[in-house]
This record gives sequence, structure tokens and C-alpha cells, in this order.
Amino acid sequence: MNKKAVVLLSGGIDSTTCLALAVEKYGKESVVGLSLRYGQKHIREIESSRKVAQFYGIDHIERDLDSIYDYSDCTLLSGNADIKHQSYSEQLGDLEGEGTVDTYVPFRNGLFLAVASAIALSVKAEVIYYGAHADDAAGRVYPDCTPEFKDAMNKAIYEGSGRLLKMEAPLLHMNKAEVVKTGAELKAPYELTWSCYEGLQNPCGECGTCIDRKAAFEINGLIDPAN
Repeated sequence: MNKKAVVLLSGGIDSTTCLALAVEKYGKESVVGLSLRYGQKHIREIESSRKVAQFYGIDHIERDLDSIYDYSDCTLLSGNADIKHQSYSEQLGDLEGEGTVDTYVPFRNGLFLAVASAIALSVKAEVIYYGAHADDAAGRVYPDCTPEFKDAMNKAIYEGSGRLLKMEAPLLHMNKAEVVKTGAELKAPYELTWSCYEGLQNPCGECGTCIDRKAAFEINGLIDPAN
């Protein structure tokens, strides 16, 4: 049977929820997870992506793109400055309401989606899933998570694939709490996921993504199974 969907799988909450949606729609035999290393400071998220893929019993592809970001000063990347321990709302306030944050990896989703498109065509997939959501798009802190980016990239993928392939962002209009609610309803294995920007034994609890994750579970009245 031909593969039907390629899911960008980082090992975090958002991509794991996307994977749960894809498996529900297409079945695990027709889903491929794609995890990309890009020079990040730790491999905890890659390790989590492997565990999530194994949980679902899907094919899982890993590739390296490390050298692409040799010239970037993004704080997520190895060798660069420390990551800020602030909420995204605080960081957005410092930017006076709009602008990229220090953890924005230049055009990462564009790069990832281009790689995913090449692989998807090779395995005869029809769709790519990626986990952009509304909180990441707010204030354009991550401009490659906005609806405008999604629409433009989808058009490029569709035309560039000979109109054989499309891209979907099923979480695009959800906030983080809604993403967690969706995944919980699908029984996504959040206990296997990793969100923290620090690669420590346990989540730091203080970086922007840790703060957002904690709030999302609390809003849903849930205990984070990864903590």
C-alpha cells in the first residue's frame, strides 16, 4: 500500500498531536514520521520523536541538516547564547507586540517542509502535516507558523509537486490548550514527548515552551504525564 501522509515529527506536543490525527485518518501503515536535526543544543526531542513513532508503529525517517544554520545566532542552536527563561507573552511585550523571538530558527518550517515534500513525493504520499498553531503565530514571533505562510507554502508545494502533493496544518487555528485537548481526546502519548528548550534530565519549567505547556494542561484540568 502506498504511503498517504508524511508528518513532521519533532517529539513535542504539537507534532505528536498532528501524528495522532494523521494515524486516525490514514491508519498507521500509511503514515511516515520525519524528524530533522538542525544543530539544536540537545537531542532530547529527537529521542522523543523515536519513542512516539515506535508507540504508533509507523515508519520513521531521520535526516541531518546541521550545517544549514552555521551562520545563525538563534539561541536554540548549539554554541549560541543561552535561552531566555521568559514566557512568550513577556518576550512579545519586549518586542512591542510584533517581531521574532531569539528562539526563531530562520525559515525552519520552510526548510523542513521542502525536505518533507521531496520525501513525500518519493514515497508517494499525498499530504504533509506540520504542527503550527495560533500561539506560535501570535505577533509573528514565529512567522513560519502564520496562516499566510501556510497558504503560500501550500501553494508552492502543490504547484512544485506537479499538483500531486498538499500540505496541511490541522492545528493552525488552535491555541496550545486546544491542541492539548485534541491530543488528549485522541489518547496521544504525551508522556513520551519533550518540549523544554533545555536538554536537561528534567524540563526546566522556566523557558517559554515549558511555561506554555504547563498552562495548556492546567487549562484542561489535566496533569502533564511527562512531569
